[in-house]
Amino acid sequence: MMLIPYKPSQKKIAMGLLSYMPKEKDVKKLIKTIELYETKQNWKLFFWREEEDLVGILGIEVDEDETTLHHLSVNPSYREEGLGTKMIFALEDRLEISLVPSKETKDFLAGCKEKNE
Repeated sequence: MMLIPYKPSQKKIAMGLLSYMPKEKDVKKLIKTIELYETKQNWKLFFWREEEDLVGILGIEVDEDETTLHHLSVNPSYREEGLGTKMIFALEDRLEISLVPSKETKDFLAGCKEKNE
């Protein structure tokens, strides 16, 4: 299990994983989301790999004083295993940050932090 930075050659995989988020089902919306991560330097996507499979994705926006979690999605086959929480803490450790939620990730992020206390 590990975090891997997104590369444009992985666009279809990223769109597939992002499409599991409720507000990212529409293809036009997905394309706009991917364009954000490919064109804005402070927006970054990371995959989560289990063995050979990319099973999760995290999307963040890095500002001077905070890092916002905009997207987090796990392949439905891998849900209920605590992967989302592992992904959050692995990213925070790797970047030495504490994530701030967006409107879409607020409940999930709060749940992760609660479980860890």
